[in-house]
Amino acid sequence: MGVLGMVGMTAYFGFVDICQPKEGETVVVNGAAGAVGSLVGQIAKIKGCRVIGFAGSDDKVEYVKSLGFDEAFNYKTIDLDETLKKVAPNGVDIYFDNVGGKFSVTVRNHMNRLSRISQCGSISQYNAKEPLMVPSFDRMMNVKEIKWQGFIGTSFTERYPEGKKFMAEWYLKGKLKLDLHITEGFENMNKAFMELFTGANVGKSLVKV
Repeated sequence: MGVLGMVGMTAYFGFVDICQPKEGETVVVNGAAGAVGSLVGQIAKIKGCRVIGFAGSDDKVEYVKSLGFDEAFNYKTIDLDETLKKVAPNGVDIYFDNVGGKFSVTVRNHMNRLSRISQCGSISQYNAKEPLMVPSFDRMMNVKEIKWQGFIGTSFTERYPEGKKFMAEWYLKGKLKLDLHITEGFENMNKAFMELFTGANVGKSLVKV
């Protein structure tokens, strides 16, 4: 259910396969304290990248830093645009997006030429009552030749053995860590699910029946 499960495969293929990371590149990950985001940041470090993570509380920021991210911030208490100017002065090469919305509009303004965006999720918009109106990104994609690809983890099912080989190797070497947020009781399953939308969990959310 963790590193070798769907979240691990989503992180591996969504980052390694789609983003094609190169040593020294700057990577931005939001939802960085979640199951997928936390693994993506650690894989990025294994690949020699500089990783900037964003999460929704100070406690989560400390957790993200403990995983080895180079920088981590509480997006609720900072000016995202100004922060990226300071910590990514040379721009962003890879953006692993779990959130979407206005946050992503700001990050995209900092993307470099030939940069890559892996669209894993858009949780900020799942329950939106009105469609979000955002500035057009078309021209920037053309001029900077940006690759932007959405995906779902199960699309890589046939290649899971490949991903599990690398994830297991890194895990056994102590290079990967995934915390579990366990809710007790089958009757609390709905509560556990709704907490995904309020950011209550750190790492992989599970229900113990």
